[in-house]
Amino acid sequence: MPTWGIILLVIVVVIVFIVSFIAGIYNSLVKLDERVNEAWSDITVQLKYRADLIPNVVETVKGYAKHEKETFQMVTEARTAAMGAKTVKQAAEAEKEMQGALGKLFAIAEAYPELKSNENFLKLQGQLQDVEDKIQAARRFYNAGAKDLNTKIKTFPTNLVNNIIGHFKKRDYFEVPEAEKAAIEKAPDVKF
Repeated sequence: MPTWGIILLVIVVVIVFIVSFIAGIYNSLVKLDERVNEAWSDITVQLKYRADLIPNVVETVKGYAKHEKETFQMVTEARTAAMGAKTVKQAAEAEKEMQGALGKLFAIAEAYPELKSNENFLKLQGQLQDVEDKIQAARRFYNAGAKDLNTKIKTFPTNLVNNIIGHFKKRDYFEVPEAEKAAIEKAPDVKF
């Protein structure tokens, strides 16, 4: 084989290796990006489900505590904000408002023993607790995916490939609002 043939073969092998290497990095970024998108979708599904439950809870509490209009309005506004959140930061801020509003709503329920023993209210409260647990799990899954993607984007040589492609962006974490962190650190006593 002539020398120029060997040189051409080496050049082809090097080009194929570089293209395969870049394609592998790109594909790994696509997979991580899609995982984060899927996790965000899971969060929005759970937030929507909770938002659909809230009017039922409010109506049930209204039946016992008609004079608490300010709290009902606060819950309605927090629900609207949560439904309108488009970004992770907006959703986190809406979550903070929702936690405060729901906390006030359930504090009102504590003052009405007949409400606390109402079967419909207890069922709704259980469904809300279930969806809160699912939101928390979805948030952890999302944050893990965001961490993996953010780390990959910053890591050499992926950062070089991403700078050339310029397609993948750092994702914000879905941070637990301060009010919720306090609630987690010192969980309130719930008595039925």
